[in-house]
Amino acid sequence: MASAGAIAGFFFLLLALYCGIDPFKQGAMSNFPDFEAYKVDFPPWSEVPSVEDAGNRLQRSEIRFLNEVQGPESITFDPLGRGPYTGVADGRILFWNGESWRDFAYTSPNRSKLCDPKPSPLSYMKNEHICGRPLGLRFDKKTGDLYIADAYFGLMKVGPEGGLATSLVTEAEGVPLRFTNDLDIDDEGNIYFTDSSAHYQRRNFLQLVFSAENSGRLLKYESLNQRTTVLLRNLQFPNGVSMSRDGSFFVFSEGSLGRLRRFWLKGDKAGTSDVFALLPGFPDNVRTNEKGEFWVAIHCRKNLYAHIWGLYPKPRKFLLKLPIPAKIHFLLHIGGRSHALLIKYSPDGEIVEVLEDRQGKVVRAISEVEEKDGKLWMGSVLMPFVGKLLIRWIQVLLFLFYNLL
Repeated sequence: MASAGAIAGFFFLLLALYCGIDPFKQGAMSNFPDFEAYKVDFPPWSEVPSVEDAGNRLQRSEIRFLNEVQGPESITFDPLGRGPYTGVADGRILFWNGESWRDFAYTSPNRSKLCDPKPSPLSYMKNEHICGRPLGLRFDKKTGDLYIADAYFGLMKVGPEGGLATSLVTEAEGVPLRFTNDLDIDDEGNIYFTDSSAHYQRRNFLQLVFSAENSGRLLKYESLNQRTTVLLRNLQFPNGVSMSRDGSFFVFSEGSLGRLRRFWLKGDKAGTSDVFALLPGFPDNVRTNEKGEFWVAIHCRKNLYAHIWGLYPKPRKFLLKLPIPAKIHFLLHIGGRSHALLIKYSPDGEIVEVLEDRQGKVVRAISEVEEKDGKLWMGSVLMPFVGKLLIRWIQVLLFLFYNLL
């Protein structure tokens, strides 16, 4: 027994030494020598919502524009109801005119053959800093201008005729925007937007997920005087932003924490924030429908492995030094497969609707959902298509379900 214990101790000593120096540079973080892992202050596992869509109703979605759009992160419509418009992985913003996609705008002034069509959204990642990567999109309903959160070029704007977007914000308080992610606009033309990290760019989003570092910021751009203010800092992967219908607050997602946070703009609480809702997974964008309800796109459900992984940064950093590809770590983090989950919340933060495709048979890795004219339009930063679901199917199924009880 003693010799077996000694052998085991020697083995673990060698393993610790290997992870400490990573001699063959095979670890998932080998190209990031300054990588650090941070604790995520998750709520207790028992408080994580467990609501499900028993019917996997997202599997009724229609796949649109397969291989015509690569990585359509955000879906939007102009003030005249035309569209959709979407930003794709090669740096362009496309417009569907009812018959075909056409180029509408782009964010990089240095586009080249490096940005030419490729077989998948991930094929563009190494050149994103050259081609641009438009993420969140919002039209100003009064002016028709399109505001763009480009991951590399910051907050931008392009007029109703499209073309090369104009840069509005590239830094705040002397700190460059490194991962501009999403935005929304209030009635006065102020833009609220997120910078997900001061250290990691979008092409390194896996490293940001694994690190859970807290250099993210929530910002405000005042279009009248071109002033940028940092509203909140020390955030862990802030992402989607969406105004309430009455304009008294907006919500934004905290990706690492798996929750929605509310920032008050009016009333006694103006300038303060609180937790709006705990989520069953890791969120991306948030969008408000005409009723003032919030649709949240959730990249994946949280599993117990990801929960423990977030709470204990030292073991996480140790595991990331092992010769295991980053892709394997990510699959463990998302529960083994890409899947899709959408949740609709009331203006008070109560769950109204849950839609999912747990097996990822039809839609998966959803980044955003836009509700328009009885349809849900679903974008995905990782997939080569747009998903569409008729809401009336949902209503019919709910009617049948409740009348059969």
